[in-house]
Amino acid sequence: MHGEYKVPGGKLVVVDLDVEGGALRNVRVAGDFFLEPDEAILAIDAALEGAPANTDTAGLAARIDAALPASTVMLGLTSEGVAVAVRRALAHATEWSDYDWQLIHEAPQSPALHMALDEVITAEVAAGRRPPTLRVWEWASPAVIIGSFQSLRNEVDPQGAERHGVTVVRRVSGGGAMFVEPGNTITYSLSVPEALVSGLSFADSYAYLDDWVLGALADMGIRAWYQPLNDIATEAGKIAGAAQKRVVGGEGAVLHHVTMSYDIDADKMLEVLRIGKEKLSDKGTASAKKRVDPLRRQTGLAREAVIERMIDSFRTRHGLTRGKVTDEEMARAEELVRTKFGTEEWTARVP
Repeated sequence: MHGEYKVPGGKLVVVDLDVEGGALRNVRVAGDFFLEPDEAILAIDAALEGAPANTDTAGLAARIDAALPASTVMLGLTSEGVAVAVRRALAHATEWSDYDWQLIHEAPQSPALHMALDEVITAEVAAGRRPPTLRVWEWASPAVIIGSFQSLRNEVDPQGAERHGVTVVRRVSGGGAMFVEPGNTITYSLSVPEALVSGLSFADSYAYLDDWVLGALADMGIRAWYQPLNDIATEAGKIAGAAQKRVVGGEGAVLHHVTMSYDIDADKMLEVLRIGKEKLSDKGTASAKKRVDPLRRQTGLAREAVIERMIDSFRTRHGLTRGKVTDEEMARAEELVRTKFGTEEWTARVP
């Protein structure tokens, strides 16, 4: 069995192993990480040899930590990262390079239609009728997108939303409310087979699916990092938030979508969203304005140029061909707008 895992902010870990009698055998760990002393790699292999195949990530990492020489130095590598690679091998996880990725980047669409397209496209990936897809959104109007489990009245000021012409929609994934405006926001979705994140915890899958965009930002001179559970941040502040939804059916799929602030109007955002002191306190900030830092100022690039560089970065790393929403997918999405995402019943399902 073969498993690979790129440690967030670190290096690639590769594990090859067999399973005999319910235990790990012939374990070999490799990768482009740095490790001292040399014999530490042998200690890692020995620590994993004979471990029960059902040992979880924490248990495998504990075996490694207990076996490492006291003088061990790891750079780009962690015991947990090795353990995750083992679990991915055991789960027969796939890799980014196993797929022919498709890009969808089309004309602006309504907020409710974006919600519906996420559901339809991810269901098509789960069913095996569509390849893994990167969809870059364009917004037809300003919107607030609330999480699947958020209270509408607690999150949105209706007078502020009406005053600024903001449409409120509810997405299928959890997480917090996002304020978006055309031209000021960059939003994308990844619809991927569940096998791509096999062996990863929910928390680890966020970092794993966000890693490419951290590389894209680095290519633009921005040092960004994944901040658990679902934020992308820089030294200047938060620049993006992610959310996920698992889709059952077929082989299963994961919807991972991210909203990035290119040039947010913080004053308007505060008039539309109800951002309580409790939410701010867990971010360690005193002002909501400081929580989201625009990409425009950090890159000096036009929004369209940032998007193109992100797409080029993904294409360089994983390959990417241009596709489109099919007529059948669009028809299903429009029906979902009529019966679900455009209805008061869905939007206010948590009043």
